[in-house]
Amino acid sequence: MNKTIEIQDLGLKDYKQTWDYQEQLFKGIVDAKIKNRKDNTQLKTNNYFLFVEHPHVYTLGKSGDLSNLLLSEQQLTDRGASFYKINRGGDITYHGPGQIVGYPILDLDNFFTDIHKYLRFLEEMIILTLSEYGLKAERSTGETGVWLDVGTPFARKICAMGVRASRWITMHGFALNVNTNLGYFDHIIPCGIRGKAVTSLNVELGVDKVDETKVKEKLLKHFKALFEADFL
Repeated sequence: MNKTIEIQDLGLKDYKQTWDYQEQLFKGIVDAKIKNRKDNTQLKTNNYFLFVEHPHVYTLGKSGDLSNLLLSEQQLTDRGASFYKINRGGDITYHGPGQIVGYPILDLDNFFTDIHKYLRFLEEMIILTLSEYGLKAERSTGETGVWLDVGTPFARKICAMGVRASRWITMHGFALNVNTNLGYFDHIIPCGIRGKAVTSLNVELGVDKVDETKVKEKLLKHFKALFEADFL
């Protein structure tokens, strides 16, 4: 088993370009696994963790409802936003500047073959990171992602998640609102869930800007511990 993960920070990058890059890395792992099975070889399968920040974009998961996007094509253009229907789970979400997006592309055969556990670990990474900022983040039953004040009228989502897995290989991942312009969420029904707010780390801390580099360092620290991984 190869528990080494290559960390890449792509900076600000177009959503479609990043999606294509994910697919390229994903295919490389699939091809190695097929060859191992077919030719009885022992090729190592690689693991990746991509950090990225996207220009304004809305994405709709394969089980999502298009009516949860509240903008016309022209209105999207007017706001400088793009839209894609994609192959992850979940409904609609927004990505944009000030948001830390993470795409772990892992061969879970190197770690554990349990998608439920994988999602819970991603959530736990976020929960542990936010606790370092004095926030009590939680899971919300039946709603993937990370929330604050669960079970109260003030419940609000700070991190969305949506993944795809095939042959135990993962792609897509999480979007943590750090210094995000929350106004862009007004144009969707986030994750198809009505009546619940969205928040970001800088709003919760009452500051203009949170150091995103430090947030990434904390995320990786907890990810490494949870997955018992090594980093390149």
